[in-house]
Amino acid sequence: MKKNITPNSHEKKLGENDFIVSKTDILGKITYANRIFMDIAGYPESALLGVQHNIIRHPDMPRGVFKFMWDTLKAGNEFLGFAKNLCSDGGFYWVFAEITPDYDRDGKLQGYYSVRRKPPQSALDVLIPVYKEMLAIESRAATKKEAPDQSIAYLVDVVGQTGAKSYDALVLDLFKPNGV
Repeated sequence: MKKNITPNSHEKKLGENDFIVSKTDILGKITYANRIFMDIAGYPESALLGVQHNIIRHPDMPRGVFKFMWDTLKAGNEFLGFAKNLCSDGGFYWVFAEITPDYDRDGKLQGYYSVRRKPPQSALDVLIPVYKEMLAIESRAATKKEAPDQSIAYLVDVVGQTGAKSYDALVLDLFKPNGV
């Protein structure tokens, strides 16, 4: 169960060569966490295994981003995106995440495999204002159920305004350090 953690402004940063790796079952419960994940998030393995991956969900992250992620994964597709995660001490860290459905030999979904790395600051400079507006949209929604869809609509509009062909194209372009 997720304990109440008060977010603070202490940012932890991944190293250039750090990779956070985790696996979950089909319901999003953690079945594997590498040492870098445990170290940056501030949790021992015993506090992560069998727990919902959203234990690290930062309140600055719009619900729409996670709905979009789950819709993408449930359609059998890989999800690429940026996330602000919450540490056990209330600090935070940003990641570029690649989440892939994990199938057994018979093609049955077993869970999800995620690799996360340090995002370029240039990507965060673009996305932080977008996420703030998504949160504002969600707070104004008539119902909690409508909120994620309304913020996703805004995100899709932002993608269109950039001229990117798709959300994935925009994310991959943002991940390129310094737009190179």
